[in-house]
Amino acid sequence: MWSLKIFVLVLAALFALPVLTVAGHIFMSSNGTFAHLASTVLSSYISNSFMLMVFVGLGTAVIGTGAAWLVVMCSFPGRRVFEWLLILPLAVPAYVIAYAYTDFFQFSGTFQSAIRDLMDWGPEDFRLPNIRSLGGAILIFNMVLYPYVYLIARMAFLEQSASILEVGRTLGARPWRVFAQIGMPAARPAIAAGVALVLMETLADFGAVSYFGVPTFTTGIYRAWFSLGDKVAAAQLSTMLLGFVLLLIILEAWSRRRSRYDTGRSGWRTPPRYRLGGRSGFFAALFCLTPFILGFSLPVVILAVLALDALETLDLARYAVWTWNTVSLGGITAFLAVLLALVVAYGRRTGDKITRALGRVASMGYAIPGSIIAVGVLIPFAALDSQIDGFFRAQFGLSTGLMLTGTVAALVFAYLVRFLSVSLHSVEAGLAKIALSLDAAASSLGASPGRTMLEVHAPLLKTSLLTAFLMVLVDVMKELPATMIMRPFNFDTLAVMAHNFAADERLAEAAVPALTIVLVGILPVLLLSRMIASSGRGNVKRDATAEIGLGE
Repeated sequence: MWSLKIFVLVLAALFALPVLTVAGHIFMSSNGTFAHLASTVLSSYISNSFMLMVFVGLGTAVIGTGAAWLVVMCSFPGRRVFEWLLILPLAVPAYVIAYAYTDFFQFSGTFQSAIRDLMDWGPEDFRLPNIRSLGGAILIFNMVLYPYVYLIARMAFLEQSASILEVGRTLGARPWRVFAQIGMPAARPAIAAGVALVLMETLADFGAVSYFGVPTFTTGIYRAWFSLGDKVAAAQLSTMLLGFVLLLIILEAWSRRRSRYDTGRSGWRTPPRYRLGGRSGFFAALFCLTPFILGFSLPVVILAVLALDALETLDLARYAVWTWNTVSLGGITAFLAVLLALVVAYGRRTGDKITRALGRVASMGYAIPGSIIAVGVLIPFAALDSQIDGFFRAQFGLSTGLMLTGTVAALVFAYLVRFLSVSLHSVEAGLAKIALSLDAAASSLGASPGRTMLEVHAPLLKTSLLTAFLMVLVDVMKELPATMIMRPFNFDTLAVMAHNFAADERLAEAAVPALTIVLVGILPVLLLSRMIASSGRGNVKRDATAEIGLGE
């Protein structure tokens, strides 16, 4: 077991290196760059990031919690379909919707032009607010990120006791009061966790805010690194962004400090659903349909139309290279992430408190934006390259150049730091269902921990391992800031090319790689929906026939 503990220790140290590197630069001199940024644009970075956090947090909390309550506690037309349709926006990166909505809703776009033609209005008679703005970014993040809250709130409502909610009903409380005074307070810790995830994703975004011209910390980090060429200033901005993230983590933990979870009781079931008919059913269906249309179906249709226009001029050879780069990066990272997650999860299952704590350190990267991880990886890798090159110059008169910086290996390492947590959660969820008695039986037969992990646990974890692989694959395909900062020279992925085409206002050409990312991302999202549904059926006894009629 000491070998396993040492492995987890080394892994935790390596994966903590980017964050420690960024934090270590906070008091270094940036040759006046940071002072210049502080006097000119830092206030806009802070204010825009804060505004995004406030309005995206509130919006996703309302949409995700409201939709979760409706599909779990109410019966209305289309409820079963909305259970999984509401998850699909997870497959669409925010920057992809930004490209699609810009083409559709801008002043010269399809929507405004059609309205003016229909009403026979001139250019000055009808003009919507500019979609490429802070308000447009808030709208897009709400439509893309609400599923984080929806998924967690839905599970929380499924696990609530029927007896608790039925007490409110027997006392004559209307559905809204039951939701506000019983359902919501009980699910508050779960909702807070979902909102925290949303805010982390919002702070980590680069593509959408960059394309919309909204200055935030992520755009500032990219500008400091590439435009101003100052790695210290980039690291100091990263440290400030890291402070925002740590504050979110602390607030989320504080919000559930007194939470207690009661599971496993006999007779645990969801209460009878409220039957919504007439206007109530219509508005419930409309509430669930709107975010699905704005967050998935409308962007996909817009991208499909744009992609059809671009097919005639599409360079298939270059597109094949971008696709291969993307899939190979995702496949290598996903395989390594699943393998490392299996080892770390087994170490946390069988190890002591120190091993479990080290495993948590190794998996903290998902809470860190990709731009911070990229900066934190590049700085030590560049320093190591410089030391190696200096040694070979002094000893052999040879220059080794950049052996680590700007390589695929460095990029894969950054991805692993960022997404190990995704695979680890899936593997640990599957491992928790395997009885510890199997470990004891294997040990009594003389099997080593490594053999037990590979020959006993791995075959039983096929579904969890496949889910982890697909989720990491799609996350890597969608990742933009880390890829933009760290990719090798002349090494482009679908996400990078979609961003580059959109930045050049070649939206039709950007649609093809963007649509490819979306289509690939649908598979794990549907798999996730199916797993949640089967989990709910297996663990929660539903009384599908009992419904409470509300009339109109």
